[in-house]
Amino acid sequence: MKVLVETDRLILRELTDDDLEGMFVLDSDPVVHHFLGKSPIKDKLDAQKYIDKTREQYATYGIGRWAAIEKETGDFIGWSGLKMNFENKMNGHRNFIDVGYRFIPKYWGKGYATESGKAAVAYGFETMKYSAIYGMAELEHKASRKALEKIGLVHVQDFMYEEENIPLAWYQIKNNYKS
Repeated sequence: MKVLVETDRLILRELTDDDLEGMFVLDSDPVVHHFLGKSPIKDKLDAQKYIDKTREQYATYGIGRWAAIEKETGDFIGWSGLKMNFENKMNGHRNFIDVGYRFIPKYWGKGYATESGKAAVAYGFETMKYSAIYGMAELEHKASRKALEKIGLVHVQDFMYEEENIPLAWYQIKNNYKS
């Protein structure tokens, strides 16, 4: 298991098969999926597929969402980090890096999205040398939009994600330090 980033309260590391139970708890929760198309997973096989797909992204792109582990308890609290969005065209973009986060509800409201998101953006700019990082959130998801702004992303525009007919807000941050 490869630890990539530590923050004051979190360890952000690559997902492993040991995260299966936590991933299932996270992604089977209808509350978590309220702003994610309202389609929670139904079984652990779907959670395993997500872990496997993310691990393929590590191998192919050198980046993918990370397990977020609370240092104080050692608990898997969700995931955060960067990924190469190559599957879907979003707001006219393909093959872009986006920052994202998803946490089990009992860990909401503690600032973990902002803390892990800032660490992910720093990793993307300093280690991976990306020129820009993007983010998106459903228009009505005020908490996620606020976290993107606290991370440092700037709201650019709203757009319709036509694949699921969901209105989204589009954010970006540019790497001002890229050499």
